[in-house]
Amino acid sequence: MREQRVDRDDLRGDCANCFGLCCVALPFARSADFAIDKDAGKPCPNLGEDHRCGIHARLRHKGFTGCTVYDCFGAGQKVSQVTFGGRDWRTADREHARRMVEAFPVVRQLHELLWYLTEALALPAARPVHPRLRQALEKTERLARQTPEELAALDVPAHRQDVNALLLKTSELARAGIPGRKKERRGADLMGARLKGADLRGANLRGAYLIAADLTGADLRGADLIGADLRDTDLTDADLTGAFFLTQPQLDAARGSAGTRLPESVTRPAHWTAGL
Repeated sequence: MREQRVDRDDLRGDCANCFGLCCVALPFARSADFAIDKDAGKPCPNLGEDHRCGIHARLRHKGFTGCTVYDCFGAGQKVSQVTFGGRDWRTADREHARRMVEAFPVVRQLHELLWYLTEALALPAARPVHPRLRQALEKTERLARQTPEELAALDVPAHRQDVNALLLKTSELARAGIPGRKKERRGADLMGARLKGADLRGANLRGAYLIAADLTGADLRGADLIGADLRDTDLTDADLTGAFFLTQPQLDAARGSAGTRLPESVTRPAHWTAGL
């Protein structure tokens, strides 16, 4: 069977080919992550006429840390250039803008699933489920290319549930070959936990709350990190080699160092070395 692959570059945000949709479609509330309240569908006051953020280089200092850890997984350019054929919401009528705002979060969810499915297909240990993963990837890509009307009617939770069952099986297969005792921490409340130097090889940390946890020097090789909350988690000198289902937004929300070892799917956040 022909190997189905999605280019990872297409699953990374390309703001130059987007109409600032994340700054319009998504709501946020005044908090530690955002300096102001904003309703869904309302442009952020920092969004310029050129669809660029007017305070991009100062987001953290201005109280918009939440923006710095967000990634649309390429949904912005997909909706802007494919779903709506390059027609700007600013110059279109109100109905067009409304449909674009509604389509963006749907495609974003689908593109996040594409990211996970693409990574799952790159795991040799998951070969027994590769055919099913390829089918799920093809279906998800097809759904992401639907019309605005079809996207509005799509039952995303049902599709996510089907994909998640495959990702769970992938996780089991990938972690089975990792030596040592596999720790089950799925959905665990580990906020502020002292896990310095902990042996978490092959651990199941799906959906775990690791907010402000100390994972300095921890061994996270081959751990499943899908949905883990890593806000302000200290990953200084931790080893995440081979950890899977880790996304760039998760990593951007954490703290780390030049000694933190990362999987190839993500890049070292600039603020780790900039001290921001």
